[in-house]
Amino acid sequence: MRNFGKRLGALALGAALALGTLFGADRAQAAELIMFEDPGCIYCEQWRREIGPIYPRTREGQIAPIRFLQKSAPRPRGLNVGPIVYSPTFVLVEQGQEVGRIVGYPGPEFFWGMLSRNLERLPPSAFQQRPAPQPAGFPQVRPF
Repeated sequence: MRNFGKRLGALALGAALALGTLFGADRAQAAELIMFEDPGCIYCEQWRREIGPIYPRTREGQIAPIRFLQKSAPRPRGLNVGPIVYSPTFVLVEQGQEVGRIVGYPGPEFFWGMLSRNLERLPPSAFQQRPAPQPAGFPQVRPF
């Protein structure tokens, strides 16, 4: 009987995590960088090779974590961005609203420069230390 309770708890946690991911829980509440891409896009692949591995570890990646969406896919609920014509197109959003965008990827210098300009458009609150998201059912962990 004890194993049943553990399994039921694990199933409930899994369902909560899946629903949160599916419906984008808390994604539209903070700044994020959305990369709209097409399958086979050579510039998207170049960005993934040159910037992708380091982006999450940069200050920019902490301020605006990246999310990848297919250019032709329906937009998630709560995401208000203009039309996407070219890939890659990077759209900086805050609370689901477009703040700025970078169209194309001609190289790292262009990307970092344009991203820096776009980040300047964010409200000061976007630059505060944000706690790491915690899975549902776990206590909030605070840094020391």
